[in-house]
Amino acid sequence: MAANSRFAVAVHALSLLAWREGERRSSREIAGSVATNPVVIRRLLTQLQRAGLVRSAHGAKGGFVLGRPAARISLYAVYRAVEEGGFFALPEKGNDACPVSCRMKGFLGGVFSRVESKVAPELRKTTLADVVRRLPA
Repeated sequence: MAANSRFAVAVHALSLLAWREGERRSSREIAGSVATNPVVIRRLLTQLQRAGLVRSAHGAKGGFVLGRPAARISLYAVYRAVEEGGFFALPEKGNDACPVSCRMKGFLGGVFSRVESKVAPELRKTTLADVVRRLPA
């Protein structure tokens, strides 16, 4: 099983948009920077657009720009826009007849909830502008 990288890719894409704020970037250009398929980027950008973090324009001069200033985009907002259900996911199904399986959701669900409650404040206080300040001028 591969680790989920949606959040990291979304932060990368938004950082690229913020790096030269105001310049429109195509999904193909963003995908080139991330080293992934443009379809992956378009799916993420759709989620980010629904959350108001990016705007798009169609046509020859189309592309994507930030939906608000980088200083007003927390990493938590990015996380909430692209992650479904949290950092950790439990399997949908389990074997109710298995004494281990039937207790995993209850046990791990509590652990995951406590971990996320520690991570969320860090993401809330870190903005996209903080990330961009570490990029070359």
